[in-house]
Amino acid sequence: MIERNKVRKIENDFQKKINQTKTSELNKPVFIRVSKFLFPVLLAISFAIAGCAKPVEAPVVLPAPGVSVKKYTPTPSPTSTPAPTLTPTFNLLMTLTPTLPPSPTPDLFSDLYIDVLAARTYGGGVLEDLGELSASSLGFTRRLFRYRSDGLNMFGFFNLPKGDGPFPVIFMFHGYVDPKEYATLDYSTRYADALVEQGFIVLHPNLRGYAPSPAAENSLGIGDTIDALNLIALVRQQAGSDGLLKTADAERIGLWGHSMGGGIVMRILVIDKDIDAALLYASIHTNEEFNLAHFEEDGRGNKKPAASAATLAKLSPLAYLDRVIAQLSIHQGGKDIVVPPEWSDFLCDYLKELGKKVECQSYPDQPHTFQNSGDTLFITNTIQFFDEYLKNF
Repeated sequence: MIERNKVRKIENDFQKKINQTKTSELNKPVFIRVSKFLFPVLLAISFAIAGCAKPVEAPVVLPAPGVSVKKYTPTPSPTSTPAPTLTPTFNLLMTLTPTLPPSPTPDLFSDLYIDVLAARTYGGGVLEDLGELSASSLGFTRRLFRYRSDGLNMFGFFNLPKGDGPFPVIFMFHGYVDPKEYATLDYSTRYADALVEQGFIVLHPNLRGYAPSPAAENSLGIGDTIDALNLIALVRQQAGSDGLLKTADAERIGLWGHSMGGGIVMRILVIDKDIDAALLYASIHTNEEFNLAHFEEDGRGNKKPAASAATLAKLSPLAYLDRVIAQLSIHQGGKDIVVPPEWSDFLCDYLKELGKKVECQSYPDQPHTFQNSGDTLFITNTIQFFDEYLKNF
């Protein structure tokens, strides 16, 4: 510990210095004089206090390292346009749906083409006898029949000659009549009666939509054609068996068709090559393009189908007339305002060019459905034709 006399000596020495500078200090500003006076006192007091404690060694001050340090001032980067933020066009992690070519438009008519109809199998089931339709004193029986076709119950009348047979069979297809005004025994009944009286079995179906036959899909009359092919096949299968067809001769088959019924006949002829003879009575055209252009609907009371020319060609008999085997007879009235007479003229000439067996008869004063003497002549010609090609061949 520092001795007290040393402290006193320090104080005396300090007082002398004060006295020496007192005069000059008085001439200085007060705050300077006070600060100079207080500073030594405070310093002496600090030493005195420090003397009571154990002396502390001063820390060793190391020399600064001999490395020249240059202050780094960063150079500002040139101002540049920030890069645009890009949005990726796709995410590699997402599930991608491949882009496929558009699906082709389904062909709504693919099951109705002539070649497809020709490849089908027809018939099956039975021809049901639903009883006598009307009594007749003309020497034959008329009965109502029913059969199945494409899931439909189809109806018609059956004219049966009396006798042991076997009799040739003729299928008759009526023209367009407003279905609400049609009856099973309608205008075409007189032609069926004339033929049965001459020894022909006649089956006269009610086409689709003509009660009691139900309405069903029948664009361009192709549904009617399918029903007709089923009926023809059914008769062939059951001819000679007990029932309505016991006296039917399946080897001698003829067709008769008026107007839209003629269209059914022509479609059958290019599909079924076992038909022996066919008669067309003021028939619609064998090219469906002509029918659709001429009639308000499709010539059969159905909405016009949205079909291309290429599709219509596959649905029409025209391109397949070289397949016709049967003998044909074409009858046309010169004053027909429903079906242009030129259509029958065209068909007659075209079949002749193809080398087909065809005869053509014109009735200059007759309308679409023949009348009076013209109708009588037509019936006579009809009987003669079927006699020649179904009885005497």
